[in-house]
Amino acid sequence: MNENILLECRNVVMGYDGAAVVNSVSFELERGDYLCIVGENGSGKSTLLKGILGLIPLRGGSVGFSDGLKRTDIGYLPQQTQAQRDFPATVREVVLSGFANKRGLRFFYSAAEKSAALMNMG
Repeated sequence: MNENILLECRNVVMGYDGAAVVNSVSFELERGDYLCIVGENGSGKSTLLKGILGLIPLRGGSVGFSDGLKRTDIGYLPQQTQAQRDFPATVREVVLSGFANKRGLRFFYSAAEKSAALMNMG
């Protein structure tokens, strides 16, 4: 793999129950690149991410990482997990939760934390 390439997917195939959801996807990500995965509901966006992260097995193809990148270096926030079905959270609440460890014994977020959260979402 080229030294500038951080992540490489080659002919990746993934699916569920015998049906392919992601079929023959190939791309490379280099340092400084951004990747947007867009598509209709059920088109395989989350499945592709889960395959890249090793959360579900590939049915075909390969995913490669540079020497400086590990699966655990990639952040993934699913739209909804099993636990969230009964406890939905807004994007604002998720961003604010980044301040939870700094809150100490305070029950509520400070005005500065709320402002920083809004700035980071905007």
